[in-house]
Amino acid sequence: MKKPEPGSAPAGGSVREAAPARRATRPPLERPTPLRERVYEAIAEMIVTRELEPGEHLVESELASDLGVSRQPVREALQRLQTEGWVDLRPGHGAFVHVPTDEEADQLLAVRAILESESARLAAKHATPEHLEKLRALQRVGEKAVAADDQAAMVAANAALHAHVVSMSGNLVLADLIASVARRVRWYYLPIARSRGKDAWDEHAGIIDAIEEKNSRRAANQMRQHAERTREIYQEWRTEGAEERA
Repeated sequence: MKKPEPGSAPAGGSVREAAPARRATRPPLERPTPLRERVYEAIAEMIVTRELEPGEHLVESELASDLGVSRQPVREALQRLQTEGWVDLRPGHGAFVHVPTDEEADQLLAVRAILESESARLAAKHATPEHLEKLRALQRVGEKAVAADDQAAMVAANAALHAHVVSMSGNLVLADLIASVARRVRWYYLPIARSRGKDAWDEHAGIIDAIEEKNSRRAANQMRQHAERTREIYQEWRTEGAEERA
């Protein structure tokens, strides 16, 4: 009996095609951040840290020189920053750092209080020993910043602690909403970080205790009171500044 040729169909059947070899898994391609994005981030951070003060005139050539880039990515960054409310472009006059009104700051801080209250409530439900260990570590960083009277470190530690509480909530939609206002909260918080000082970190300690006890209601209430107190201090700071200018 004649043997079938290699690759030919056996009697009464059809040839099965060999399964293609699986390709090796490759890491995702690294894509360098576009220059305009890096310039946007740099200028936004300069505004948030008040290296560029509210109302300050932004000169493209000066910013380009400071950042070591051409004027084109600076121009593109300023246009995006205008769209997002960080910069005001005035025809015939140029670009200026936005000066927040009392109303817009108050509205944003009010919304922040609602969102972060819910994040604390959920964090108390989902807290693990690892979560709490990191919260306590962030609390110690903040307390050291207050003791050293390091304003920038206070702001950074405050943002990190609040962000960790949000991540503990497990609610991605809530996290996205809070992230969308987090940078502006830092902007508002910087000038009052010293006046909030130890009180803010005492309030944080109470929130952490409530989360550790898995007391969702108390954690939510204490976070709301904490955020509302920040809102009140900011309003007082704005009022005092207005009186001094008058």
